[in-house]
Formats: sequence, C-alpha cells, structure tokens
Amino acid sequence: MKKVFWLMIITLCIAGDVAWSQQKDEHDEPGRTGDPSLQDEHGHEEGRTVKLTPEELHEFGIEVDVAGGGVIRLFLSLPGEIRPNADRLAHIVPRFPGIVTEVYAQLGDRVKKGQTLATIESDESLAPFQVKTLISGTVISKHITLGEAVSRERDTYVIADLRTVWVDVTLYQRDLERVRIGQTATIYVGHRRTKDNGVISYITPVVDETTRTATARVVLANEHERWRPGMFVTAEIEIERFDADVAIPKTALQTLDDHTVVFVEADGAFEAREITVGRAGRELVEVLAGLRPGERYVSSGGFTLKAELGKEAFGEGHGH
Repeated sequence: MKKVFWLMIITLCIAGDVAWSQQKDEHDEPGRTGDPSLQDEHGHEEGRTVKLTPEELHEFGIEVDVAGGGVIRLFLSLPGEIRPNADRLAHIVPRFPGIVTEVYAQLGDRVKKGQTLATIESDESLAPFQVKTLISGTVISKHITLGEAVSRERDTYVIADLRTVWVDVTLYQRDLERVRIGQTATIYVGHRRTKDNGVISYITPVVDETTRTATARVVLANEHERWRPGMFVTAEIEIERFDADVAIPKTALQTLDDHTVVFVEADGAFEAREITVGRAGRELVEVLAGLRPGERYVSSGGFTLKAELGKEAFGEGHGH
C-alpha cells in the first residue's frame, strides 16, 4: 500500500510540472495576441488590426472618413403636453339665464365667427335669444342640451382656434439655468414620426409648490391640426453649441475590452485604437485624445471589423 501511495504522489508532481511548463511556453511564445505589449514591425499592436480590400469594404458597407473639426450641439430632452392656445380660446356663456330650445353646434364641430350655436328662452322676458361665437374654431367642450336650464355661471361652449397650439414643457429646477427664452426646441412624438420646431417664448417666473417645476412654453403652428391638445410630447431644446477640434459620428465608436475605440487606417490595415471622448451631441461626439485631424478612420460599419478581430482571437482568421 505504501508503494502505491508514493507512486500516486510522484505521478501528480510530474503532471503538475508538465502543465506549468506548457503554460509558461504559451505565455512566452512571441507574437501571441493576448500580450498587448507585443507589436508588429509597423508598431501596431498585434491582434488589434484587420486588413480588408477595397472590395470587401464596399461589400460590408464600411465607410472611411477623414478626422476633422465639427460643431457639437448639446440638447436637453424634457416632457411636455400640447394645450390649446389660451389667447385663442373662447368660453361662451349665455347673456341671460333661461331654457335651451335649440342646439345647433356639437362637440368637435368647426364653427365660424358670428355663427349661432344655440337658442335660449330667457327666464325674465320669455323671449328667445341666440348664443353666438365671436371667434372661428373647433368646439372642444359642450355643456348644453335641449331643454336644459342654463345660467351665466357656467360655460355652454368652449371654442378653440387650433391653428396654433401651446406646448407646455416641464422644466425641472436643475435645468432652470440652462433653458432661456429664445432657444430653439424640437417637439416630437414617439420615434419622431411627428415633429416640428418652435421657439421658447415664455418661462413661468415661479416654481410650482407641489411639483417643484416651472413651465417653458413653445408656440407651434398647427394648420393641419396634427397637434391635438392633450398629447404628451418630448421637447428637445438646444442648450449649447461649440466647435471641437476633432468631432466624429457616434456610429464610429466601438467597445473593445471595455474601452472605447475607433478603427484607424494605417499601412493598409485598420487598427483598433483607444480614444478619449468628451461631450456628445445628438450625432457627433468630441474626441479629446487618440485621433488626430487628418487621420482616416472608419465612420460607419466598424462592428464588422470588430467581428473580424473576434474571429482572429479564436483562430478562425480572415475568411476572404
């Protein structure tokens, strides 16, 4: 039994030495991709470059651009709601209390200035009189029915001229210093299928005690009545724009080993180079380090090059 025990111990030791030796040889093998300090004859990090022919670039839809300056526009996205333009809104009440004898206008009807909406018999004189609108617009509220008793204490109709509407934008306290009257705002619904541009014309001078928010107002033209009161929208407000020495589209950015990289063209290959980004706009991002003006880089389609690097890492190589 003792001989068997010692034979097992010796066998395990020999196996351990062999495994350690193999790992050391693999680690010391020149040109392995896993060692980022090793570079090829051109100074590029091996395992981080990809070569593609012009035909392959076209086939994969890869676009190459020249790095240069650009204008970065910064935006603030805030929630908002479409409301009727209160300056073009009429709350119609009867001149005298009485009983409704005729109703002509219904909810949603479009009416013209001077049009008769209803007839009421006065309680005092028992004489009929007409209820008319003094503006053209759409009936958005109706509180009158045949035979009903009405008075001057309540609206019978509300008429709204919806050729323009208000967008009341919720303005949080942290953003009060960044939003100003005169700034341009893009108003849109969902995935920008319906959108329009306007200018901030008013900001409430006080903050609501309950919500702790202020309201920024944008007036929108609404000739085709695409904007309906009650719609929830997003307001994208341009709060700043500046010139960047190097600005590239967001489509150029790739993530590799938890680092932000772009593929830079050099010596007939594309190198995955780490960059430092600054402020980002809707489409462009500022590059602070890692990419110089005049260098050629992949502006779109870099994910294909990233995939090629993955193939090489697993030993598949370039299939073309």
